[in-house]
Amino acid sequence: MNPGRRSFLVGASTLTAAITAVAGRANELEPSAPAASDASAPVPKGGVSRFARVNGIDMHYVTVGAGPALVLLHGWPQTWFAWRNVMERLSTRFTLIAPDLRGLGLTQRTADGYDKRTIAADIRALIDEAAGGRAHVVGHDMGGKAAFTLAHLHPERVNRLVLVDCLIPGTENMDALRGGAWHYGFHMAPDFPEMLTKGREREYIAAQIRAWSHKKDAIAEAEISEFARHYATEGGMTAGFNYYRALRDDAALAASFGDKRLEMPVLTIAGRYGVGARLSEGLQGRAQNLTSLIAEDSGHFVAEEAPEYFCEKVSQFLSS
Repeated sequence: MNPGRRSFLVGASTLTAAITAVAGRANELEPSAPAASDASAPVPKGGVSRFARVNGIDMHYVTVGAGPALVLLHGWPQTWFAWRNVMERLSTRFTLIAPDLRGLGLTQRTADGYDKRTIAADIRALIDEAAGGRAHVVGHDMGGKAAFTLAHLHPERVNRLVLVDCLIPGTENMDALRGGAWHYGFHMAPDFPEMLTKGREREYIAAQIRAWSHKKDAIAEAEISEFARHYATEGGMTAGFNYYRALRDDAALAASFGDKRLEMPVLTIAGRYGVGARLSEGLQGRAQNLTSLIAEDSGHFVAEEAPEYFCEKVSQFLSS
């Protein structure tokens, strides 16, 4: 990790510890209709934008392609649009299903349900609705935590699992003094992050994306604006922060899996300038058939910083 990024991520250790200590609850968010941006971003050629009623919410997703079902789960601070650079290539071999996660993008916002057990239940229902009950699953960032949880709780729905530059839920991720990132504690605090980012949502999201990227121009300004416009709507930042506010529950659930190993084949892809080897290290002893790769010229956003590498490695793994 380069010194500048390390400073950005862990330099606020004292603040994080203090904030995390008081983050005992998720902020309340009034239930809503599908999150209120005017429309989804332009879908890939041949693709369609749809809604499905799953697990009590209206979930937006984009689907394109033909072949075995492949579900793509984005992270924070993004939407389904995070996969735009890889969808055309992957769609020649797979039927892609790229949802906006609960409360994000055009998917319905709810007052609660941002713990990864609930998110996994959302995706299980989406797989039943849109993929005939079984699919390959790729998850990045928060989507990776949800995919890991889905594979443990509903393994019958997952053919093969790909985890992309994420960390397995655990309390060490919340504590900058133990190597975690400062923003975990900041996002977990009640009300405080909303207060400080209100009216500056795009600036905050842009700063986060630039800090986590190795290729600083891989995500264009217009693309950052596409992500930010969803989070800048009423309740958008709260929904995003609530994914972090649920992390204590997520860590407890992950700990409850104990020595249970995932039986489906698992691939990890981490950016050399992202989480690096920590992803594969966190999976040791947790998967019976584990393949781990490092994208040497990428930071956190592998599908956007190294799309050709990503498509090649994912296609090879899912087709083997």
